[in-house]
Amino acid sequence: MATPSQQGSGSDSMEPSLTPPPESPDPSFAKKPKLAPASPRKRDIPQGVWDKCPKCEAMIFEQELEDTLKVCPHCSHHFPIGARERIESLVVSGSFEEMDAGMTSADTLEFTGTSSYASKLEKHRQKTKLNDAVITGLCQVGERRAGLAAMDFNFLGGSMGSVVGEKITRLVERSTEEQVPVIIVSSSGGARMYEGMFSLMQMAKTSAALAYHGRKGLAYISVLTHPTTAGVMASYASLGDLIVSEPKAMIGFAGPRVIRDTTQSELPEGFQTAEFLMERGLIDAIIPRRQLSERLSEYLGYLCPATA
Repeated sequence: MATPSQQGSGSDSMEPSLTPPPESPDPSFAKKPKLAPASPRKRDIPQGVWDKCPKCEAMIFEQELEDTLKVCPHCSHHFPIGARERIESLVVSGSFEEMDAGMTSADTLEFTGTSSYASKLEKHRQKTKLNDAVITGLCQVGERRAGLAAMDFNFLGGSMGSVVGEKITRLVERSTEEQVPVIIVSSSGGARMYEGMFSLMQMAKTSAALAYHGRKGLAYISVLTHPTTAGVMASYASLGDLIVSEPKAMIGFAGPRVIRDTTQSELPEGFQTAEFLMERGLIDAIIPRRQLSERLSEYLGYLCPATA
């Protein structure tokens, strides 16, 4: 009779019920595998196709915005536009005759700071394709010939230096000679600090030209856009026979903090908006951008019917 040891040593002996673990663990599981970070799925939106309204935050197709003269179709927010776009929206097509297009500023004071005035001028010329912050010329608005100046805030904040003052003065004097009204569309942060006293002199020069223009019985319409402040607002922008504005434009001489510190008093909410100033008589009308050309034509018909 076979012993138990002899029975267990045979080839037909049973396998153990559990497989023993391997002598060394599988190296592929020795460390926790590192997974590549998941990249968020982001839709690629081509540049220049969509714009976001800063007021209602709606996404607007760029072509739709161009068709509405840069006015939001959802909330009527007025986006800023350049001087050339402004002129195209106001005048009869092909009627604009630009004046003094090659006039450029000189760094008379040799102003220096974090960068020189000369370098800033060159940078903004390349950026805006303009020689300075205003475009002037004679044109036709509706059925009437007029002198037109349009400022561009993209060029050094639309600041008024010697060139801006000289170009506007020449436009007014030319309009006086030709017996036509003047329209100035303002968009400016004020006098240009890089030119010191030379920029402040432009306030008197432009105002004197407009005074002479008025004594000849000729009309001047001032159009205020966002923003119109400081030395520009304190001179020709506030001297119109009619003063009109785009909706919600910021208008004033100094910033709220400066006024608050000077007067030592709390300021009314929205005291520098076009709507606030219209209620108090400084502004004659608030006109949406898409209606501005038609309304200016109507005003010129009332103010100067002899030029029709």
